[in-house]
Amino acid sequence: MLFRRIPSAPLALALALVTSPAISASDAELDELRAQVRALRDSYEHRLAELESRLARQAAPAPAPAPAADGRRGFNPEISLTLQGQYRRMKDIDERHLSGFAGASHGDEDGHDHGAGERGFSLDHTELVLAANIDSHYRGLVNFGIADGEVEVEEAWFQSTGLGHGLTLRGGRFLSSIGYLNAQHAHAWDFADAPLMYTALFGEHASYGNDGLQFKWVLPTELFAEMGAEVGRGANFPGTDRDVNGIGSSAVFAHLGGDVGTSHSWRTGLSYLNARSAGRESHFDDVGGEEVEGAFTGRSRMWIADAVWKWAPDGNGGARALTLQAEFFQRREDGDLTCQGEAGSACAVALDSDYRTRQRGWYAQAVYKFHPQWRVGLRHDRLDPGRRDYGANNTNIARDDHAPRRSSVMVDWSPSEFSRLRLQLARDQSMAGETDNQLWLQYVMSLGAHGAHRF
Repeated sequence: MLFRRIPSAPLALALALVTSPAISASDAELDELRAQVRALRDSYEHRLAELESRLARQAAPAPAPAPAADGRRGFNPEISLTLQGQYRRMKDIDERHLSGFAGASHGDEDGHDHGAGERGFSLDHTELVLAANIDSHYRGLVNFGIADGEVEVEEAWFQSTGLGHGLTLRGGRFLSSIGYLNAQHAHAWDFADAPLMYTALFGEHASYGNDGLQFKWVLPTELFAEMGAEVGRGANFPGTDRDVNGIGSSAVFAHLGGDVGTSHSWRTGLSYLNARSAGRESHFDDVGGEEVEGAFTGRSRMWIADAVWKWAPDGNGGARALTLQAEFFQRREDGDLTCQGEAGSACAVALDSDYRTRQRGWYAQAVYKFHPQWRVGLRHDRLDPGRRDYGANNTNIARDDHAPRRSSVMVDWSPSEFSRLRLQLARDQSMAGETDNQLWLQYVMSLGAHGAHRF
């Protein structure tokens, strides 16, 4: 033991002899008692100092590992793998599309997507993510998307961590922060597929990514207030890779959010994207029903408004929660269109003309968690093909006035935050003359590090 029991009788007697005038003692006896008191006091002080030293050594943090000779520390990244697969029951339609909307280069009449609509069992999108702090100033992340034996770099960026004052700078390849759903990866969606609005705006990937720079500022206000700007290469739909030194696309966005009491929270936003195209290919039907090819050169400008409202009893969404979500877009495209086709088509002789479109669309959804592991959701999508002026090609290219729409309902089970099974039913009327009643069975499994999703 650090401290031994110290006899109290000699100490009490010594104190009594020293302090009490009623008790007489010789000078020698008094000196001896005083010496014993001093020895006891010194012993206490020594042992107390020894105890304090031992406690300080135990509380001291372990020394940090020594850096390598070049000043870097070891690489210990956060690694996550997300597995997705599905079974889809739907009509056998060769060329799925959104009637009235120009799609990516592999699209057909106003946006056919030959890669979509795979029926039966299939392996869906798989994601491999590595992320880590680079040093005290930067953080880095890379996200690989794997599908059908092909690997794509979806994101690969660095982000500042030390600018302060709510400022962050991101550089590399990243998902744009325009809108609400765009910055989320597919495994974080509340439904098995993206809203029609995102497919109309950004083609088969249903999200807009860019190679460039992003600047964000979170304002020092009581409400959450964020604003930012992006510039980049603009190679993805609705833009094209123009192989120039300049900027191919730019975007600005602002988001506001806050709490209402202890059970409600909200966020709303407004975004603007400006992208340039040079020879962007899309397929159309001519007035005789023949497939022709159009090449668009010009600008695509779009506004996106988003709003989200969340409810959870006392702010605890573990047992029950309701999320209401909606987005609206308006897009304008202006430029030139070159129409050409095979012999016998209306565009057998290539014809250049003006090209102007004014289109809009929206979706709204509600997702209710009625049990810690169960949710149900309802979503409705609607698009308006709006005004499409092909100039001199108005007499060559057919214009379908069908307004694409779709209604979806889903129920999913999540036994933990790392796994989810989903059943989804949809009535898809996005193609003129077609009503496709669809059934989806989907799994989403996450392995490894799993960060919190966005609001």
